[in-house]
Amino acid sequence: MPASLSTRARAKVNLTLRVLGRRADGYHELESLVAFAGVGDVLSLEPGRRLALTIAGPQGAGLPVDDGNLVLRAARALAAEVAGPAGQFRSGSFHLVKRLPVASGIGGGSADAAGALRLLARLNGLKPDDPALFRAAASVGADVPVCLESRARIMAGIGERLGPALPLPSLFALLVNPGVPVETAAVFRALGLRAGDVGPGAGKANALRHDHVPGLVASLAEGGNDLEAPARRVAPVLDTVLDQLRDLPGCRLARMSGSGATCFALFDDCRASATAGKALARAQPGWWVKPTMLR
Repeated sequence: MPASLSTRARAKVNLTLRVLGRRADGYHELESLVAFAGVGDVLSLEPGRRLALTIAGPQGAGLPVDDGNLVLRAARALAAEVAGPAGQFRSGSFHLVKRLPVASGIGGGSADAAGALRLLARLNGLKPDDPALFRAAASVGADVPVCLESRARIMAGIGERLGPALPLPSLFALLVNPGVPVETAAVFRALGLRAGDVGPGAGKANALRHDHVPGLVASLAEGGNDLEAPARRVAPVLDTVLDQLRDLPGCRLARMSGSGATCFALFDDCRASATAGKALARAQPGWWVKPTMLR
């Protein structure tokens, strides 16, 4: 039996997020520049006959280990995509060390699901670009396809349209979550678009200068996150988070990721982000505060 396999499930950060409108089927049409952080969960797979999942880690309490977990849903989705003779698809027992806060707008569950697909692809001899992986990812969740490679790019539609990987310069960031889960559906309800409505991000230019950090940060400052305002109505603590991030010495940009409640701030270098993180952690000991690099 092959040895245990492992992978990192890195946090996904929406550097920009535009809501272009709401489709007739009820889904919202989005466009987002995403990057991936150096922090994340760790997922391992012990090959075996039985599909199973165990969870540990500082953010793992209360998470389901049944088919409601995206790791197991991803495993079953890929098995269905590559179904062959009985027993041909290899699986096993997953162990997740959960370090990213849940329901936090940084794609933790989606990254875990994508990690499961990568591990199963290695175990079953599938190439990283096998179309079955993308189909399985898309069937599990909107953010899972972009997490497969975990590389910076533009994602659009409901997550099914991915642009080419972008060679973004490294961004020194501080990720902050106040410990308040924010339900994505509640944020979209607060946005208030009906089927057929045009969204606040429709028609906005998307000129991205990404060859150097100052140009990229200037481009990001011209963008925004169209879900930030409704999320602040759902979770008013976001006002405090963003205000405190903007007040940190050296902060160049502060913004919410995804549908919240995780926010990020950008700095000139790793020393500035680390210093800011220590200061904020002292001021808000109950918050999740992580200096990291986005790329």
